[in-house]
Amino acid sequence: MDAGGLGFLVAGSRREFVVLNVDDFSKQGSSQGCPDYICQICGDDIDILQEENEYFVACNECAFPVCRTCYEYERQEGTQVCPRCKTRYKRHKGSPRVHGDEEEEGSDDIESEFASSIAERSSTVHPYRVSVAESSINSWDIDSVSITNSGTSVHFYEEHVGTPTNHHALVAHPNTGEIMRYNPLQTRPINPKRDLALYGYGSVAWKNRVEWKRKQQHKIQKVSSDGEGSDLNDFDGHCDIPKCAESKQQLSRKLPIPSSKINPYRIVIILRLAILALFFHYRIRNPVHDAYWLWLTSVICEIWFAFSWILDQFPKWYPIKRETYLDRLSLRYEKEGKPSELAPIDIFVSTVDPVKEPPLITANTVLSILAVDYPVDKVCCYVSDDGAAMLTFEALTETCLFARKWVPFCKKHKIEPRAPEWYFAQKIDYLREKVHPEFVRERRAMKREYEEFKVRINAVVANSHKVPEGGWVLPEGAPWHGNNVRDHAGMVQVITGHDCVMDDAGNKLPWLVYVSREKRPGYDHHKKAGALNALLRTSAILSNAPFVLNVDCDHYINNSKALREAMCFLMDPVLGEKNCYVQFPQRFDGIDQHDRYSNHNVVFFDINMKGLDGIQGPIYVGTGCVFRRHALYGYDAPTATKPPSKTCNCWPMTCCLCCRSKRKCLKAKKKQENQKKVKCRDASKKVHALEVTGKENAILVPQEKFEKRFGQSQAFLASTLQESGEACRFDMLKSLDDCMHVLSCGYENKTQWGKEVGWIYGSVTEDILTGFKMHCHGWRSVYCMPRRPAFKGSAPINLTDRLHQVLRWALGSVEIFLSKHCPVWYGYQCGLKPLERLSYINSVIYPWTSIPLIIYCALPAFCFLSGKFMVPEMNIYSSILFIALFVSIAATSILEMQWGGVGIDDWWRNEQFWVIGGVSSHLFALCQGLLKVLGGVSTKFRVTLKGGDTNEFSELYEFKWTWLLVPPMTLLLLNVVGVLAGVSKAITDGYESWGPLLGKLFFSCWVILHLHPFLKGVMGKQDRVPTIIVVFSVLLAAIFSLLWVRVNPFTIKFDGPVLEVCGLECE
Repeated sequence: MDAGGLGFLVAGSRREFVVLNVDDFSKQGSSQGCPDYICQICGDDIDILQEENEYFVACNECAFPVCRTCYEYERQEGTQVCPRCKTRYKRHKGSPRVHGDEEEEGSDDIESEFASSIAERSSTVHPYRVSVAESSINSWDIDSVSITNSGTSVHFYEEHVGTPTNHHALVAHPNTGEIMRYNPLQTRPINPKRDLALYGYGSVAWKNRVEWKRKQQHKIQKVSSDGEGSDLNDFDGHCDIPKCAESKQQLSRKLPIPSSKINPYRIVIILRLAILALFFHYRIRNPVHDAYWLWLTSVICEIWFAFSWILDQFPKWYPIKRETYLDRLSLRYEKEGKPSELAPIDIFVSTVDPVKEPPLITANTVLSILAVDYPVDKVCCYVSDDGAAMLTFEALTETCLFARKWVPFCKKHKIEPRAPEWYFAQKIDYLREKVHPEFVRERRAMKREYEEFKVRINAVVANSHKVPEGGWVLPEGAPWHGNNVRDHAGMVQVITGHDCVMDDAGNKLPWLVYVSREKRPGYDHHKKAGALNALLRTSAILSNAPFVLNVDCDHYINNSKALREAMCFLMDPVLGEKNCYVQFPQRFDGIDQHDRYSNHNVVFFDINMKGLDGIQGPIYVGTGCVFRRHALYGYDAPTATKPPSKTCNCWPMTCCLCCRSKRKCLKAKKKQENQKKVKCRDASKKVHALEVTGKENAILVPQEKFEKRFGQSQAFLASTLQESGEACRFDMLKSLDDCMHVLSCGYENKTQWGKEVGWIYGSVTEDILTGFKMHCHGWRSVYCMPRRPAFKGSAPINLTDRLHQVLRWALGSVEIFLSKHCPVWYGYQCGLKPLERLSYINSVIYPWTSIPLIIYCALPAFCFLSGKFMVPEMNIYSSILFIALFVSIAATSILEMQWGGVGIDDWWRNEQFWVIGGVSSHLFALCQGLLKVLGGVSTKFRVTLKGGDTNEFSELYEFKWTWLLVPPMTLLLLNVVGVLAGVSKAITDGYESWGPLLGKLFFSCWVILHLHPFLKGVMGKQDRVPTIIVVFSVLLAAIFSLLWVRVNPFTIKFDGPVLEVCGLECE
């Protein structure tokens, strides 16, 4: 093509333009004769240096042909070595310096390094560089377009009609740099022998280099806009000044809810508060005199409901979302050719009962951890077996054997999820998804291996049922320490991680450590919190990672990049130091389609937790949480130091008046700081905070104080003062002896473990208490919701198991409410924000709502039976108030679902189970908590059943008797009988009684609809007829029976005796 003397084209789509070389077709013929002068990376001609009048040579050892631009790219963004001989590139004159360059003797060419000109090499045209050549432009159809090196700006003033929108070319003007649209009369390809896809769309290498060039031009634009005018030809001189600018940016950012969604939501909340005030003013000023106790009881219940709504609503005032940048994390901490600088992570997996927590589920969780997308030497997995079961230990050894095949398969094909049970449960359409045949063969072979692994696990489970009389023994003949579950020594076994355990690909596996703490009669072992604290001490001696992830045995890693997601918040150089933990939402598998008992709990995880993230962070929910080890040790959050401010704005600092005022200000500031320190120390006595913060000051604290706080293990005390991940892994025998010391059941005596260090004791729900203590120390937490759920687990789908799970949660809240750590009166004048305190108060006070809820659900039945109503006779004003109240409630819920992304089905299931759990589990938890705290009656910890039957959803229809079913069943029967009694009375009394009946029917139907899932669970499986149809059929049948009795036309109506004239004169 005759380009009119111009050497460039800019081709592409409307949004992306790629600088192309017009003369490629002419150069190709000449370059075939000189293969040594063609770049072997990009395929372009090598530049000729004008000073030496020779071709550019990148490598002085093997003279591998590489052009100047590829050489610069490899030095700054690549491996910095020659592709052929692997020799490090030396710096040439005019090239910017990079890290690792040798010091040169003599005068340095600083000027050419930072001000090299493109015009010096203008004789050779490069496809990545817009150079200027002289030419005429009279034969071109020009649309005014300008492009510059400082910043690219393309302006189209008119659209050419003859050229399609997806085929166009832009040409650089030789003198002015203007870009012109060239529309030839006869179109033909630029180079018929070359695929057009190579010009920017089909080749990954080309696209990467163009993107790199664009980034460099963007950096030059930023540097030139700072104030120093730079010439257009100074490109090569500035390319190393803004080096790796993207890696220095923040690793995450907040995404606030759009104002179009959040502002109406806040307005509705304020309107609802005003309507509530008017509503209670009306209710209190208008009592029902003939039903005074019904009216008074209903008003008290309604006031409590309004108070609990305020506690739940206002912590959702500032909801936010977050976004992470994993590519920036890799650019910052994973540089090519260097070891990874990502922080190590210790992962805790807790299990206690291999019967309720099957070993196959635990094995899947461990396999997903070992195959996680994270550096192998940075991951350590600790499995806490609090039941000291031989079955769990044998299952872990089998898991280790299967992991040698599973881990390289996952990392080779980058599959998701990396728990084999759930991965192979996915259905893959090989034809539709165009899966590679090699992957299909390997996947089928791996599935056969997994089936054999399941057979071995099931065989171990079957053998465990036959316990020998003398107990279990190890292969070497020693007795198993866990034969007596309540009286055994501690156990630590490093299964993988040492050099002799490799996978099939020859790579090391992450550490897998089996831990079982010592148990003796007469000691309080503090259930799950005590087991996690034992793991925290053991891991500090063996690996001492700065971050800790804890998951339940049934929560596998569903997103292999979950750890990297957490590191975007914890390793952020700007905001990461103040984050104590990153909480992920809980997602579940194996739940019925309609989620009958609201196991997903979407309203809490997608609405409430987002609201808390905008204040001080979400609460800790017990699993799927990455902690900062420093925060678990009970240290206060770091405080940011503010720069000193000027004394006045009118005079300089050198004047006498300012100096005097400066001294006065300094004295006043010192007094204020001293007063603040005294207040903080007084407050720290209440919060039991550590007086020293930071490792610099911690080293100066006497050892006795550390022993009183952390215990008398010298190895553990040394680990608290070491830098991240500096634990000794070489002297394994000595480390194991130290681990046995910290696993002893008497180690925590007279220490701060469980009080201020580690997971906090005193409640069944140690998660709420632990997170609350951290927030009191000034830390903040982060809520991370990646697009692919980070963790997935199993939830009880049976009604009885679900109620027992809610019972345990509510019991822990009651224990916290009746303890010294209650957020109502604990931790003031510390780092806890007011709205965050409201959320914690709501989390411990919600079981008390069960009392007014049960009473309020029973009131409609009492109204039916007594013939009276708790609401006075309605008028226009009261009708408007009731309608406005219900409309505000509906509007609040709809707007919450809108910005939270929650469906109406999930919201309605949450409302239903709030009533079911409130009238059953919360009431029993309140009674058990009062008996435990006031009467000293201990309750038994019941482990939730993990996993299910082989038949899908078989447990959903299984009926298991428990006393938790009595209160909701009683309320249901009361309301059904009340409806029948009210309708029968209305039929008997006539049309005048139907008006007051409507209000009573509304409240009773509200109770029955909320208890509908409970009724389905009690009645079991209905193959053909739905449960709700059965209930309403019985109800309607009874009503129509009463109507039939009232208006039966076949019965003779008898209004009184029939009078006849007898004919006698009575007078």
